[in-house]
Amino acid sequence: MAGRIRIGIGGWVFEPWRGTFYPAGLRQKDELAYVGQHLTATEINATYYSTQKPATFAGWAKAVPDGFQFAVKASRYCTNRRVLADAGESVGKFVGQGIAELGDRLGPILWQFMPTKAFDPDDFGAFLKLLPASVDGVPLRHALEVRHASFDDPAFLAMARDAGAAIVLADHETYPAIRGADVGFSYTRLMQTLEGESTGYSAAALTDWAERLRTQAAAGDAFAFFISGAKVRNPAAALALSAAI
Repeated sequence: MAGRIRIGIGGWVFEPWRGTFYPAGLRQKDELAYVGQHLTATEINATYYSTQKPATFAGWAKAVPDGFQFAVKASRYCTNRRVLADAGESVGKFVGQGIAELGDRLGPILWQFMPTKAFDPDDFGAFLKLLPASVDGVPLRHALEVRHASFDDPAFLAMARDAGAAIVLADHETYPAIRGADVGFSYTRLMQTLEGESTGYSAAALTDWAERLRTQAAAGDAFAFFISGAKVRNPAAALALSAAI
């Protein structure tokens, strides 16, 4: 494989994981380190809601081992707006808040758009030009999670490819499953875990996703995160998928 497969979950603070994923009695401040010992990636969701301090990112980086990476969810103030071309100030604030402190633990930045946000070629093209290639010497990779069917358009696929941005492949009941061009890494979000399945997804489904990730990794790093769905099952799903790779 040309790249590494990293599999994780969304965040690490979730009370129902205590006693199901986290051992009973584990201190909350040690939960991220536990994730780092058992998985290879996680999404930081707190950055979607508010700005964090550089020291916070530095602390997160120290809590996990070499090879582990964080996908960082971009601020909602960047993406939840009528005119994306006007997001320059918000993008700068988000990128400059201290994410560079993650260093080699920094994975892709996830730019998530509302399900009601339709594809406007001119506006979206202007937005992509706002995304920097690096911050404080740390290279940035950008992943676009679009949730409106209008983005299933050759113009959008070409636009993302030319910008070097990955298109998030969503496993979801209603969001479009759009496969982007090879840009050196891939990003998958698996959102259909079931509480009735001890591993969230069936064994057959996990085998299928493992094969897809191996194919994606032939072109570069492949990231996959279990989020939403039956959230209590997401760590088990991530562990099972990791075992199937």
